[in-house]
Amino acid sequence: MTFKKFIKTVTFIEILKGMALTLSRFFSRSVTIQYPDERRPIAPGFRGQHALAKHPQTGEAKCVGCGLCATICPSQCIHVFREKGKVSRYEIEVLRCIYCGFCVEACPYGAVVLTENYEYSDYSKENLYMTKEKLLSNWDKYMPGNKGEEYFKRFWRPMSGDFETPSQQPMFRGKRS
Repeated sequence: MTFKKFIKTVTFIEILKGMALTLSRFFSRSVTIQYPDERRPIAPGFRGQHALAKHPQTGEAKCVGCGLCATICPSQCIHVFREKGKVSRYEIEVLRCIYCGFCVEACPYGAVVLTENYEYSDYSKENLYMTKEKLLSNWDKYMPGNKGEEYFKRFWRPMSGDFETPSQQPMFRGKRS
């Protein structure tokens, strides 16, 4: 044992350094957030609880039951059932979902949405099995007004406007399609 190690062992220098660090931080402002009262801001485009979008004019679900969302889902948590040309049941097993957003991208009608709501824990498994009615009520709750349309415009691509001819594109005979 060297003399330097012997002095460190006898005088407890490491412990004194740790206590000095603790005391220096003791009177500084804490960074803990008191959750129910304070909340962190949500990142733009956050993928939270699911919802089924409604038509702004009619208030009916946009989903036609094509099943593309269920087909592309990697965890196979979406189940779509049709009867007589209409969607009879639309169900999502939230506990199986990995929140990848493929269902939102695959839907040609913009019917599936991942809202910004992240507070939906529960004690029973049945409450985390989303039915068509629950999903439609989530749209009313978490995407009021124009929020849903702005959500699709900002975060989900491609939109039909992405396939238009740019204004600076040279054209033959001055025709634009």
